[in-house]
Amino acid sequence: MNLTELFMERVTLSPRQIALIASGARKARSLSFADLEAASANVAQCLQRCGLGKGDKILLLLPVSIELYVVLLAIFRLGLVAVFPSPSGGMTGVGSCCRRVKPKGLIGTAGALSLQLLSTELWRIPLKFSCGLPFPGATSLSMAAKKPSAVSLVDCDRDHPALITFTSGSSGVAKGTIRSHGLLIAQYQALVDATQLKAGEIDLATLPVFVLANLAAGVTTLIADTDLRHPGKVNAKAVLKQIETFGPTRATASPAFFAGLAKACLEKNVRLSSLNKIYTGGAPVFPDIIDQLTTLAPAADIVCLYGSTEAEPIALVRYSQLTTNDKAAIGAGAGLPAGYPVPQIDLRILPDRWGQPIGPFSAESFASEILPANACGEIVVGGDHVLAGYLDGLGDEESKFAVAGRIWHRTGDAGYLDEQGRLWLVGKCVARICDDRGELYPLTVEAACRSFTEIRNVAMVSHRGRRLLLLESDADRQADLAVIRDKLGWACVDAVRTVPLIPLDSRHNAKIDYQALFKLLSKLHFDGA
Repeated sequence: MNLTELFMERVTLSPRQIALIASGARKARSLSFADLEAASANVAQCLQRCGLGKGDKILLLLPVSIELYVVLLAIFRLGLVAVFPSPSGGMTGVGSCCRRVKPKGLIGTAGALSLQLLSTELWRIPLKFSCGLPFPGATSLSMAAKKPSAVSLVDCDRDHPALITFTSGSSGVAKGTIRSHGLLIAQYQALVDATQLKAGEIDLATLPVFVLANLAAGVTTLIADTDLRHPGKVNAKAVLKQIETFGPTRATASPAFFAGLAKACLEKNVRLSSLNKIYTGGAPVFPDIIDQLTTLAPAADIVCLYGSTEAEPIALVRYSQLTTNDKAAIGAGAGLPAGYPVPQIDLRILPDRWGQPIGPFSAESFASEILPANACGEIVVGGDHVLAGYLDGLGDEESKFAVAGRIWHRTGDAGYLDEQGRLWLVGKCVARICDDRGELYPLTVEAACRSFTEIRNVAMVSHRGRRLLLLESDADRQADLAVIRDKLGWACVDAVRTVPLIPLDSRHNAKIDYQALFKLLSKLHFDGA
């Protein structure tokens, strides 16, 4: 087993089809499936000749680009392990990553390789490779990619690691997620069904895991011309030019990316007529964003995906299938619909005990814990594409538990299953408000508020014992706070206040960063009603 086999099948079926397209300030570049295979084989041979072998870990400091996927395919081919530090961790995160995984190789741009002058951990990595411009002391992979060679796929068992990525996590302590060849293959199979991948389509993609699925499915990937580390700051002008030039039939990105793109389209009176499929997720997807996308891409089937780094995908909902009653329920505090769980996953709702270890369970004791329809609790999942554990076990006690020997994952999200078996999200478990007026999950209030106001970023918190609704606003856009409070009477909101900025996560620019938010609140004075 080697996940690269999926890609190789596509090379055999459609060698001349374009696999990757990148465009920007310079001339557009593209690689066919055959050319991508050849380039990755050449890079694999170079890595092999330099002494890297099965199981060795390679730290990657590369932007999302054609070169990244050439390198990844070479790494997977050899049974090496690709390692990505936390995007938001800076040099501290890179150093921590190196100390924990002890990579044998480093692959980066010349600029990234120069960082070893500031980092002892990077300096100590034995083998260095450059992509693009050469760098002193590093082997050039750009030259290697031009030398014809053939390297056989290294056979790997299902649990052999392929990819280690670091995320900051809610606690701020970086977790290392290890995805094996078997898990990535299972994830691909789930994504093919969930996103209806069809060979020959062109996908405007921003999420790396979906690009890997595209390569296996024979879908052409148009890499979005923007800084993908900050999807909320999309370079809309450049992306719209790509859409006009290449006519992608589908797009996959975070809601923050689509919100920025929609804003630019509305300002320029532009329509995304080529798109017939739009997939978005990675953060709460509010109906107002979907409404805008419906206007801008009237021919597109808009699908919201729910998942996480540890389990992607979990559930999906087609916006066209939401009824008038569903939309009214959002405004009344029902939360956000995430849709039916995908067939490849087992999903249950347990009592919310976030912050406390749970299990192990027998099959019988676990069944007795499961909540009935419409009861809110923790969302837990199990399946072949669900991460079984973290690097060094750091995070397992918080997020994993066993049922009859099988590992399940605690998502950290709260929700419920309705009578139809559809999942509804009500917020993060850690953000749950419990006071003398009962239990309240913030997302129910935030989604309801956004259903009748035009203010985009909203946060519901408990601050100094009071239920406080925060609206991101400025002098040019003021809301009638009293009206908003009245409409949310069911939430027993003590006060509605405006703030200049609601902090969001660094990865998707769409999830509320509660730690940063409470630091902000500590500096403000919102005691008066």
